Amino acid sequence: MSMRSITLGHYIPGNSPLHQLDPRVKLISLFILIAALFFIKTFCGLILFTFFIVAVFISSRLPKKYFFRGLKPIFYIVLFTLILHFFFTKGGEVYWRLGALTVEEAGVFLGTFMTLRLILLVITTLLVTLTTSPVAFADGIEYLLRPLRPLGVPGYEIAMMMTIALRFIPTLMEESDKIRKAQMARGADFESGNIFRRARNLIPLLVPLFVSAFRRADELAVAMEARCYRGGEKRTKMRELQTKPLDYVGILTAGGICLAILLTGI
Repeated sequence: MSMRSITLGHYIPGNSPLHQLDPRVKLISLFILIAALFFIKTFCGLILFTFFIVAVFISSRLPKKYFFRGLKPIFYIVLFTLILHFFFTKGGEVYWRLGALTVEEAGVFLGTFMTLRLILLVITTLLVTLTTSPVAFADGIEYLLRPLRPLGVPGYEIAMMMTIALRFIPTLMEESDKIRKAQMARGADFESGNIFRRARNLIPLLVPLFVSAFRRADELAVAMEARCYRGGEKRTKMRELQTKPLDYVGILTAGGICLAILLTGI
């Protein structure tokens, strides 16, 4: 799997309704929808939630390739979830048996249910990250952390660290891809052998990547220091966050979906 398949930290500019939402609204709506997703108890509820996510995806006008690429990194997690539930969740009719191992009705139901929930969780998160710039993301996090300021929580510093982390994920992925190709041109083999040999073969990739990451971090620190950067309360913003009618529609939609799931018990 290429490192370029990781879409976390990518921002796709656009002018869709989802792009125009206030980052605070998108973050709050994301938390609400994730909570609603875990409240769902039936396949009917998951299917209805899927229709809603598909409708949001269509309205966002995002390229489909980013969602397929975003799901690639969780392939093994999904596979492990399926196997775990298929073979270790007992109950109902037995579909398949091999010695002591059995695949039963309850395992198939729960494995499929949890897999679909995991996929929806990743896609819902991707809808927010792909339509929110790192700067807007940091502004939204900083605003939401303001109530915790009296408790000593450094909201601005946390937001800045998350912004830098999100900003450098695509850069490091691109750097790792270049190092990987350079090492393969020199005869490195990252594909063959068992899992332990593959892990050992990653050393020529990881060592230069860590060196590059530390070098970039040092350069960023020097650049911020040279510009007299000082985080804190007195920093001003070129664009202040302001709520619009569309933001109220978004937060009410997310809240309405969560409330409907709780009331109906689907």
